Amino acid sequence: MAKVSAVQFIRQVRQEVSKVTWSTRKEVIVTSIMVFILGTIAATFFFGVDSAISYMLMRIFKGLGA
Repeated sequence: MAKVSAVQFIRQVRQEVSKVTWSTRKEVIVTSIMVFILGTIAATFFFGVDSAISYMLMRIFKGLGA
């Protein structure tokens, strides 16, 4: 790996950062809202599944006299 001076490194970093396509504020907000909503839906779903499985196992173990 070739050694690069600090000045050259900073120039290269600036050049690469200028090539990046940054999201707009609106895109970030919409995407964040979508992630929040889908996360809430997933959490609710898994809570329901977990509760149902817990209930069924409790009924099974009570039926076995444990």
